Amino acid sequence: MSQQAAPFRRLAIIGIGLIGSSIARAARQWGQAAEIVCADLSESHRQQAVALGVVDAAYADAAEAVRGADLVILCVPLGAYGAVAQAMAPGLGAGTLVSDVGSSKQSVLRDVAPHLPPGVAFIPGHPVAGTEHSGPAAGFATLFQGRWCILTPPEGSDPAQLERLHGFWSAFGSKVEVMDARHHDLVLAITSHVPHLIAYNIVGTADDLQTVTQSEVIKYSAGGFRDFTRIAASDPTMWRDVFLNNKEAVLDMLQRFTEDLTALQRAIRWDDGETLFKLFSRTRAIRRAIIDAGQETAAPDFGRTGDGKQ
Repeated sequence: MSQQAAPFRRLAIIGIGLIGSSIARAARQWGQAAEIVCADLSESHRQQAVALGVVDAAYADAAEAVRGADLVILCVPLGAYGAVAQAMAPGLGAGTLVSDVGSSKQSVLRDVAPHLPPGVAFIPGHPVAGTEHSGPAAGFATLFQGRWCILTPPEGSDPAQLERLHGFWSAFGSKVEVMDARHHDLVLAITSHVPHLIAYNIVGTADDLQTVTQSEVIKYSAGGFRDFTRIAASDPTMWRDVFLNNKEAVLDMLQRFTEDLTALQRAIRWDDGETLFKLFSRTRAIRRAIIDAGQETAAPDFGRTGDGKQ
């Protein structure tokens, strides 16, 4: 592919896990970058990415990977953003567009922006897609098709760079939305983060009940518990960082959830079948709306961020 044919000359992906390798595959399949490179601390991941043809070159040094790149995408755990931004900064040139895939946007702006040199455009992003699998081999080019990608440009962002990033994700078949970082964090707290926390907690509670965990829980997991375990299989490093970096929104949503749960407890205690029926009917309608919106899939969509270990 000639450099003139691709919107971006050199795409550098920092962290070649599930999401990073899927971006690389999609960018290659839809001709979005003439050259695709990555940086990852894992030698095994670097070797796999090259052997699979996911990238043209892989580096241990982030600054070396981003040198000459006009698009850089961070795909590492949220807790590593600050250190990675600082490490890659010496290799960034004026006019480079830097983005990411993290599911917490206010913390990304806080941790990355101060380390970027003048002339570098920074527009955070979040593709709301993923699976419970990990590693460079787990990625696939169609992961983002029909899924939302949310962009959260800070005030004063270059409209031309935002348009370039919008086009990049649209080329993958993503539906792109632009919103404020704070609003993003509130939305994702209730649609992704709190559901994950509930899944982790209920699976942990079942595990504490040792008398049933060893037999009945596994045996009868075709019920709702199976879906909880699938969500709870998500990468622990990534989700630890999500909750620590979006704590205000998550705690706000948890408080609301707790209040609603208390109301449900009261309805059950007092045999208030009408309240239960109304709630179940309302939530059933929401499920149907999700299906009608084309957001139902055979594989789970976790709103994942991906990371260098995936």
